[in-house]
Amino acid sequence: MSREELVAENYYSKDFDWEQLREVVESDPSLQFHLLPYSSEKIDNLNNDAEQDSEAWDEFHARHSTGKFFKNDEKNVLDVGFWCVLDYILQNDWRGGICLKEFPELAACKDYSKVLEVGCGNGSTALAILRGRESMILYACDCSNEAIVRAKEIIGAANSISDKHRFHPFQCDFSTTGFPSWLACNICSGANSSYEINGLNPSCSNETECCIGGVDFVTLIFTLSALPLDRMPKALAHCFAVIKPGGLLLFRDYGLYDMTMLRFQPEQKTGHREYLRSDGTRSYFFSLDTVRNLTSAAGFTEV
Repeated sequence: MSREELVAENYYSKDFDWEQLREVVESDPSLQFHLLPYSSEKIDNLNNDAEQDSEAWDEFHARHSTGKFFKNDEKNVLDVGFWCVLDYILQNDWRGGICLKEFPELAACKDYSKVLEVGCGNGSTALAILRGRESMILYACDCSNEAIVRAKEIIGAANSISDKHRFHPFQCDFSTTGFPSWLACNICSGANSSYEINGLNPSCSNETECCIGGVDFVTLIFTLSALPLDRMPKALAHCFAVIKPGGLLLFRDYGLYDMTMLRFQPEQKTGHREYLRSDGTRSYFFSLDTVRNLTSAAGFTEV
């Protein structure tokens, strides 16, 4: 077993006591900058361009597809590089087999259920979902065209022809443009304007000539945190608009004081619990209250 695999295994097998973790972090002087308020003036001056965010993820997926995470001349390449690789392994390992264990609703769903995976990345979760339920239909989107290319390659390389026929990838930045009308048209989704988004109309929740009638599940797995906080409410509202009545939003993402958060440096902080990596990709770290407030405001009910 490699060093990365060993650390990943130990990470997954460890239970964290939240209060103990919070006490350790908040009493450490070297980590105090994570707790300090962030100037709204600084936030206003930051470039919050969705197109640049997509370009950063394009470069990320192109770079990671080669297995090269850092340039040879980068400072502390062994230490920092290892942790970057580990993060990538942890996310993609979780996106694979662990995903179905975390969300048994996917494995137990009815035949021909429709799933929308938002932020599909390189397709590792998509492949696990398709293999976990042979009749499931999976729609997958990402803001990065490079990610869509990689996802198509992974699913295309699968031995099962069924996987390929049930996989429908498309490029989309759900935080800005919403989802295409063929997924749930304006009439079916109850979208009266670009600023008013309602839930899916129950009478239009089956496949029709205008659209596929919405989906039974939307997955947001390490996706919402890649958005600036101010774009999250609208992004979640777009998700709510395409879910059928009784459908589920399945969510997993970075939590407050995650080890990834604690490795960020002061100059990488761009807002309250918001950070910008050197490659231009973003990361936000959630508390349970933040998740509940965002999802309830979009119309979701916690189950």
